[in-house]
Amino acid sequence: MRRFQRCFSDGSGIYYHFKHMMWRPSMQSPARSSGIFLCCVFLLVGAFVSTRLLDTSGLAGNLTPRPIPITRTSHIYPHRNPQFPKTPSHPIEIPLNCTAYNLTRTCPSNYPTTFHPEEEDPDHPPPATCPEYFRWIYEDLRPWAYTGITRDMVERSKRTANFRLVILKGRAYVEKYHRAFQTRDVFTLWGILQLLRRYPGQVPDLELMFDCIDWPVIKTRDYQQSNASGPPPLFRYCGDDDTLDIVFPDWSFWGWTEINIKPWESLLRDLKEGNKRIRWMDRKPYAYWKGNPVVAVTRQELLKCNVSENQDWNARVYAQDWLRESQEGYKQSDLASQCDHRYKIYIEGSAWSVSEKYILACDSVSFLVKPHYYDFFTRSLKPVHHYWPIRDDDKCRSIKFAVDWGNAHMKKAQEIGKAASEFIREELKMEYVYDYMFHLLNQYAKLLTFKPIRPRRAVELCSETMACSAEGLQKKFFMESMVKGVHLSVLLKCIVRFEGSNCKL
Repeated sequence: MRRFQRCFSDGSGIYYHFKHMMWRPSMQSPARSSGIFLCCVFLLVGAFVSTRLLDTSGLAGNLTPRPIPITRTSHIYPHRNPQFPKTPSHPIEIPLNCTAYNLTRTCPSNYPTTFHPEEEDPDHPPPATCPEYFRWIYEDLRPWAYTGITRDMVERSKRTANFRLVILKGRAYVEKYHRAFQTRDVFTLWGILQLLRRYPGQVPDLELMFDCIDWPVIKTRDYQQSNASGPPPLFRYCGDDDTLDIVFPDWSFWGWTEINIKPWESLLRDLKEGNKRIRWMDRKPYAYWKGNPVVAVTRQELLKCNVSENQDWNARVYAQDWLRESQEGYKQSDLASQCDHRYKIYIEGSAWSVSEKYILACDSVSFLVKPHYYDFFTRSLKPVHHYWPIRDDDKCRSIKFAVDWGNAHMKKAQEIGKAASEFIREELKMEYVYDYMFHLLNQYAKLLTFKPIRPRRAVELCSETMACSAEGLQKKFFMESMVKGVHLSVLLKCIVRFEGSNCKL
C-alpha cells in the first residue's frame, strides 16, 4: 500500500523572529529603518524561494518529506493529473441515442470527457472510505511494481486473451481475438463502458489484455528465476496463490442472460426481499446446494452427501439441468426464492463460481467448501464471522457437524449469516464495484511505460454500438444496468485508506 508520511514542521520560532523584526516600534533613524525593512523583505523572499527549491527528501529534522510510493517504476509514458474545474450543480444526462447511431453507425461525439468534481464541496459529504478488499489492488499489481509494464509484456498476454481493450481520452477501443464462453466478454465490455459513463474523462489512457476463461494461467513459478522476463499482465475474473493474473469484477454484475440472472443492483433488491419471506428460525434446518455437478469432481463428491435411506448428513443437494430449466422458463432457479434454508453451501466448479455472492447474500449461514480460487472481494471474508469453513477432503461429515452446531447455537449461527449478507449489501454495492474497477485501472495505467495507441484492427465501442442492436434478454439487461447520467454524488469516488499503514489512494 502506498504510504504517506505526514509530518508538520513547527515554524513558530522563525515566525516569531520575523514578526518582531517587522512590527516592533522602530527606535532608529528613518533611513536606517528603511534599510532594515528592505533587508528583512529581501531575507523573506530569499527564504521562500530557497525552500521551494530544496529537495526535502534529503533533509533531516522536522521538514515534511515527500510521499513514499508503494511502487517504483521506470515510467516513460507521462500521466497528467486531472484538473478540477467548478462543478455544475445539475446532473449531466448521457442519453442513449440509437436514432443518430443507426444513421451514422458511429459512436456519439458529444460524450462528456472532461467533467471532474472539486476535491472538496461544502454542499456534499466527503467520499466514503473504500471497503477493505481494495487493498488487494496493490498486491495484484505488485509483480510490476519495480519494472513497470512494457508493451512487450502486454503483447505476451495475447496468447490466451479474448480481447484487447484500449482507452484513449475516455473512449474505448476493442480488438477481439477469441470468442468467449457464452456472453462473458459482451457483458464485461458493457460494464467497462458504464464505468466510462459513470466517470467521464477520469479513467486514464491504458491498454490491457483480458481473458474470460475461469482458471488463471500466469504461473508464478515461471517468473521466479533471476534471468526470467517480467510476467505478462493478464486480466480475468479470479486468481489463486500460484498465479499472477489480475483479478477484475465478473460479467454477471451486469447480467447473465444464459441462465436468466439479473444485473446485480436489481438482483440485490430481490435477494433482500427474499430474505424477508421466511425468518431464519423458520427455515429448513439443513444445508442446501443446487448447481451443475458435471463441471468438477468435487461437486460430484458433494452429491454423495445427500440424504438417503441409510444416512442423513444434514445436506439437501440438487443437480441443476440448465437446458431443461431454460426450456421451462427458469421457474425453479429464482435465486431470491432459494433463501429458505438455514445453511447454504458454496463449492467451486472448474474454478471459482459467481454463485458465491448470491449464497452469501441469503442471511443463511454460508458453508464454504475450502476454496482454491478467489475473486476481487472474497479475500476480505473471515471464517466463522462471514462463513463456516467446510473440509474438502471430508465434506459430508464436516457439513453434518456444522449443521448440528448451528442448530444447537442458533443465535451465533444467525449472526454469521447476518454478517455475510450485510457485507454483500454494504461492501459490494454496485457503486463499490465501479470504484474498484476505477482504482484498479488507474493504478494499472500508472505502471505503463509506453503510450497506449489504438490498434489498427480495433473498433470503437460505446453504449450505442452494443445496446441499439441488442434484442431480448440481452437488451433488457443492458438497459437495466446502463448508467443513465453523471452527478456530483456519483463522481465522489471512495477513498482507499488503511489503518496502520496510512495508505491513501
